[in-house]
Amino acid sequence: MRIGKIAPALALALVAATTAACGGGDDKGGSAPKELTYWASNQGTSLDNDKAVLQPELDKFEKQTGIKVKLEVVSWDTLLNRILAATTSGQGPDVLNIGNTWSASLQATGAFLPFDDPTLEKIGGKSRFLGPSLAATGANGQAPVGVPIYGQAYGLYYNKKLFKAAGIEKPPATWEELIADGKKLTDPKKGQWGLSLQAGQVTENVHHAAILGAQHGAEFFGADGKPQIASDPAVNAVQQFIDLMQTHKIVNPANAEYTDTAKSLKDLSDGKAAMFMNQASAGSFKNIGMNMDDLGVAPIPLPGTPPANSRKVTSFVAGINMSVFKNTKNKDAALEFVKFMTSAPEQALLNKTYGSLPTVQDAYSDPAFQTDDVKVFQNVLGTTAEPMPQVPQESQFETLVGTAMKTMFADVAAGKTVDAKTIKDQLTQADQQIAAGS
Repeated sequence: MRIGKIAPALALALVAATTAACGGGDDKGGSAPKELTYWASNQGTSLDNDKAVLQPELDKFEKQTGIKVKLEVVSWDTLLNRILAATTSGQGPDVLNIGNTWSASLQATGAFLPFDDPTLEKIGGKSRFLGPSLAATGANGQAPVGVPIYGQAYGLYYNKKLFKAAGIEKPPATWEELIADGKKLTDPKKGQWGLSLQAGQVTENVHHAAILGAQHGAEFFGADGKPQIASDPAVNAVQQFIDLMQTHKIVNPANAEYTDTAKSLKDLSDGKAAMFMNQASAGSFKNIGMNMDDLGVAPIPLPGTPPANSRKVTSFVAGINMSVFKNTKNKDAALEFVKFMTSAPEQALLNKTYGSLPTVQDAYSDPAFQTDDVKVFQNVLGTTAEPMPQVPQESQFETLVGTAMKTMFADVAAGKTVDAKTIKDQLTQADQQIAAGS
């Protein structure tokens, strides 16, 4: 999973970034040079894999339009640094990819071309894009800071072989069912657990806090943009997630050290875990040699008895956006390139290759997106997904809450108790730190 990875040291800097050197480029229209620079995010198995996937499409675009695109694939561990430096120096690409959870934070820099309605019309119109994906492109009430190019959603992957052996006929639809199934599927003596978690990863933890928070009715930021993370619904959501390891004991305590997707995928493949909640693509499982006949996917469960103000959310809107720097000297060419990359043929080709989901309606007619598993994710993304908080402080929110939860899991693994007061205190500290940096 390469979506929404935030560099913690930059969380405050993002909000404070200015654009003195990046305001309004010299757009000469048709007289501008017919060349673009494109920073692509790493979506494939390696930077070289991305180059192999993208270069033929860029050559195709050049043949169609006469516009050359110079490609650089940037790794996720340096992408945000590079973008932030470009917002302050004005020395950046014309077009680039950004993790969609960064949208509002980067929008606050003022460095990016707003995709208002007239601009959206130039690339095919607003109605082509999936509503939830388009909602994760900037703060509410403001023109988007880009458009979605790769879509993803969370789902519950499960090992059908283990389910059958335990006499479980279908995946859980409620949290109560997940816990009951998880207990049937857990046998520490055999090294088998009901559920695998990336409990040591900051971003994974906060993603689940957001999903469960919505199910509990939590709003992490008020209408005025002020943080209200330490609400009772948010505390209950975090407690529910921590208790999968602490109280219900269906998660291996060793998962407190799991920081990457690969370990959880391998556990599912090897029969060491029966379930895993993630946005990994089918290609990720093939890469580790899983028998795909043993793999099933379903939506993340909902509460059997929804709490007050509960929202029917089973995923955050995951994905990658495509943005244009406001100071580009090639605005028309840049928009032509965005239009090409979000066209139905390119959406089908690229998302098939990367195992992600198209973000435009007219790409789903491709047979590759008619499989049962893809339809699960398509339905989740289209009906039960909610964007992460679209506020400038979102990156701080991810870092502070995700890190706090990582510490909580480490405490549980060490035999300590994490109760509601502990969680409330940690979330209150997050509120205070975000408010102090506003």
